[in-house]
Amino acid sequence: MRSNDLNLLMIFDAIMTEGAITRAADRLAMTQPAVSNALSRMRIAWKDELFVKDGRGIQPTSFALNLWSQIKGPLGQLEDAVNPSHFDPATARRTFRISASDIIVDMLWGPLRHIIETEAPGINIYAMPNAAANTEKVLNDAEADLVIGKFPMADNVIRSEQILEPSYVCIMRPNHPLAKEELTLQGFADADHLLVSISGDVTGITDQALMNVGLTRRVAMSVNHFHAVAPLLQQSDLICVVPSIAVEKEVFSGKLAVFETPIELAKTPIGVMWHKRQDHDLGLQWLRRLVTQFLRERSDQHKALLSRCCRKGYCPDALKELMAKRANEDCTLPVVDMKRA
Repeated sequence: MRSNDLNLLMIFDAIMTEGAITRAADRLAMTQPAVSNALSRMRIAWKDELFVKDGRGIQPTSFALNLWSQIKGPLGQLEDAVNPSHFDPATARRTFRISASDIIVDMLWGPLRHIIETEAPGINIYAMPNAAANTEKVLNDAEADLVIGKFPMADNVIRSEQILEPSYVCIMRPNHPLAKEELTLQGFADADHLLVSISGDVTGITDQALMNVGLTRRVAMSVNHFHAVAPLLQQSDLICVVPSIAVEKEVFSGKLAVFETPIELAKTPIGVMWHKRQDHDLGLQWLRRLVTQFLRERSDQHKALLSRCCRKGYCPDALKELMAKRANEDCTLPVVDMKRA
């Protein structure tokens, strides 16, 4: 059977089940015109009217009733194969694709791999390019099962759950001229800035905040991923505003100086997103629980440490004291109990 024929059968089944084109469209996460167009193709392909108007509703023809009696059983079996009613991580063999930034991959992949090796050996996790600019398309086209990124506005098709609200900090090399004293707003605005821009846009939330108080800054360089930030700052006089967790290792090891931003910046909540059609996917529910628990625990751990070393002015002595204490603590990433997750 051609894939187009199977798609038409699935849409036909939804119309029969719901008894209305509008409700079928909602069930399939499609637009009403798209379902109506598919119905027109069915009528041509199967040479039958299929549905006739009955007041405000529709009634299936004899051909449609006979066809549905033959296909709804096999279609149900296909649906169960794709979205099984039972999911056991220990025996499941499945691949999940997650679209995320390099920060999230750094935070998440290690703990996920630990769970897979010990509790879910048949599960594969593939990282997809960051979908910050086209989350809806990536999920609509099933290119990814999950997208982790900027928490979206309400959407009828894309489901989401907020998991993080990163703290923004200003970072620079420890011997930067601005690292010798309290970071002032004017000094901040006058410095050469490095911007992390996934999309290529060289205007960020910092520019909007400065504009609100009548100031501007110079974005002297931009990069398209967070891994490039620390090496570049360590060998230049650039400064950079980033989510603190993006440069955690460099900050807590003293390789970078960290400051509170001298201007209040709008929060950018981070969420995990999936498509409505996978609401009842038990495997994806399992993965979402792991992802949200890992990231929330990791974020809480980070914030507790950051609160002890981020100041209006950089304090290397305080940071050295912090690192000495951490050397005697267990600072490994949290390991999630899969049964609890």
